[in-house]
Order: sequence, then C-alpha cells, then structure tokens
Amino acid sequence: MTSGSDHLEAARASWAKFSLIEQMANIGSEVSRALRAKDNQPRYWGAVARALDLFYLTVEDPRWRGRLREILRVRELFAAAALGSDEFKTSLQYLEGYFDYFARLARPDPR
Repeated sequence: MTSGSDHLEAARASWAKFSLIEQMANIGSEVSRALRAKDNQPRYWGAVARALDLFYLTVEDPRWRGRLREILRVRELFAAAALGSDEFKTSLQYLEGYFDYFARLARPDPR
C-alpha cells in the first residue's frame, strides 16, 4: 500500500499536463464522489482526502499564480463544507454546481 505522499508524487507529473479547467473538473469529480458517499464514512473521507490532494497539486502548479486567490478560496469553502461547518453558508451541493461548470468546459464538443 502506498502512502498519501507517494500518491501525490505519482499524480504530480500527469497533473501538470492538465489545464486549469481540467484540474478543477477533476477536483469536482471528487467533490461529487464525496457528496454521493455521505452515508459511507470511509468512502466519504477518501473522496475528501483525494479532493484536498488535488487542490494541493493545483495550488502548487506555478501556472496558476494569478488564480491562487480563487483556488484557495474554493478549497477553504470545500474544507468547511466537508467538515459540516456552516461558517461560510455553503454546502457540497452548492460546490458541486460550481465545479460542474469546469466539467462542462473540459468536455470536448460532441459535434
């Protein structure tokens, strides 16, 4: 079994090949997984951890220095929502909608 840091190292090279839209869409996939797994704590926390790992890789990507404020803010909102905090008056459902925009942009036009 690999540790979380091994997982991050393995993901780092491929993650750097994605555009910001693709990175955010992939984070959104984990947000959706967490939302669907709300009643299964191991699956829920696994999805939350993966989303936070992907946020970490996105923040670390030097291409997005000008976008860090937005990325860090949505990470903060996600962490609070995942922990069940009402501090920011947001939810995983709301954030899923935010990330859906990135998923739509990341998909190639079927025409």
